Amino acid sequence: MRFGLLGTGHWAAKTQAVALAAHPDATLAGVWGRSPSKAAALAEPFGAKAYDDVDALLDDVDAVAVALPPEIQASLAARAARAGKHLLLDKPLALTVESAAAVVEAADATGVASVVFFTNRFIPAVDAFLRDNAALGGWYAAHATMYASIFQPGNPYAGSTWRKEHGGLWDLGPHALSVILPLLGPVVDLSAADGPHDTVHLLLRHDSGAASTLSLTLDAAPDATSFGFSYFGEHGALTLPAWGADTPVDAFGHAVTALIAAAAGSPHPCDVRYAALITGILSAADQARRTQTIVTV
Repeated sequence: MRFGLLGTGHWAAKTQAVALAAHPDATLAGVWGRSPSKAAALAEPFGAKAYDDVDALLDDVDAVAVALPPEIQASLAARAARAGKHLLLDKPLALTVESAAAVVEAADATGVASVVFFTNRFIPAVDAFLRDNAALGGWYAAHATMYASIFQPGNPYAGSTWRKEHGGLWDLGPHALSVILPLLGPVVDLSAADGPHDTVHLLLRHDSGAASTLSLTLDAAPDATSFGFSYFGEHGALTLPAWGADTPVDAFGHAVTALIAAAAGSPHPCDVRYAALITGILSAADQARRTQTIVTV
């Protein structure tokens, strides 16, 4: 499968491009970015072609991998889908329900395959944990803590404008939801409260009757970073397993494999429709923060 990479930032260069170039069934054929000079610099070491025009790139590839801010990703993803290109997208899919729905509509209209890269879902140990315990059932509670501290000197994401504006809810929330929903089910309604250090705390009610809590920030005190997922059910208490030796590049390689399989007729659960549902939850959480009410999803 010939891929065009949309984006030239740290994630595009250090994760997506590396994984695409190393994948035995994929070719990194082209790179497009908002800065032509950055696109050329990223493309050159991988022997890929740099493009100034998105449509010219789309003409030359089978699929796109996108590493762009979500408000830009959504419009370009819909454009690529309408051109008949398979989609390997990043989270969050979009920043509004309407933009997410437009991507789903475009993908449905042309029948292209889609995979959205919720990183944990492409770690083999995590995937096996979620599959096994979803089949076991009986989970009635979960708690996720994701306290990152990215706005420190030297952090590659410290200058991310969209992360500064939208915070941990939109950057970390998709990761948390992607490993909570498989065991507890869809979210019915939620409430939210803000805390110090741009922290947001969510209380979610699921259609199974279960409840979960999420605490998220990108701006924790440097010595207060913490990441963990705990689950409670009829069979006891569990925590999400560690990645082991896997890296984000390994995980993205698994996502490439998943997209190739989806294009061949074996869809992956983390497609654009699933990602749009998560966008709906995040939008409801934003509304709950503003109004200090319980919001239906």
